[in-house]
Amino acid sequence: MIVEYPQNSDLADEAFAQPQVGDRPPPAPRNHLPIPARGLPGKLTVDQLCSDLAISRSTFYDWRKKGTAPRCIRIPNGALRIRRTDYENWLADREDRA
Repeated sequence: MIVEYPQNSDLADEAFAQPQVGDRPPPAPRNHLPIPARGLPGKLTVDQLCSDLAISRSTFYDWRKKGTAPRCIRIPNGALRIRRTDYENWLADREDRA
């Protein structure tokens, strides 16, 4: 179907308008998990996990002591890392089932 607009119509101008220099596409949705700036791909640091959950490091270590924290990996330098998949599964297990 072809629609013809009169020459002086604002609709005709809108139909053929070119994007302006300042026009930008909407930002891509953010992933729920923080993106590590460096380190092991697919792994979160304790600080990244705590930041994402808005908890303190001491809360995380309390959870670990009680056995309620997500599974962790101890790397050779002694630091802990959490696999993203383990973190996502841990979060899913804690969703309200209401």
